[in-house]
Amino acid sequence: MGPRNESEATLKVILRADVANVGKRGDVLTVADGYARNYLLPRGVAMVASAGALSQAESMRRSRDVKDAAARSSAEDIARRLVPAIIQIGARAGGEGRLFGSVTTTDIAEQVLAQTGIELDRRKMHLDEPIREVGTHRVLVKLHSEVEFPVTIEVTPA
Repeated sequence: MGPRNESEATLKVILRADVANVGKRGDVLTVADGYARNYLLPRGVAMVASAGALSQAESMRRSRDVKDAAARSSAEDIARRLVPAIIQIGARAGGEGRLFGSVTTTDIAEQVLAQTGIELDRRKMHLDEPIREVGTHRVLVKLHSEVEFPVTIEVTPA
């Protein structure tokens, strides 16, 4: 994809931080001059790619790869511990198993910490909607771009 017209210039930049839908730290990109000048450079998330900066970018990529491997390993370890576990959550319920209120990702994160000692970020859990019934439910947790696993939740009347 080239410039839209002759007056639109491009600039080669190196990302200093991850930028959503653009790239990750250490990536070398060719972006529109205005995007670099008005957004990336003033926010400090990119720098102009010079010869010295390109070797620095390689160092950033190596560092990112090492951190990513460690994060993936940690996420896999947490998955191995949580997949076989059943997290018990007591909630007030009516006669037909409907809850007074609901069980949310915050409630789940608190109970996972209390019952297993593993701290999960509630934003890493995926519930289509809050749990509103007694029973067994599966919640997807995505701790890393390549590590996604289910956690079994058993909601019982309290």
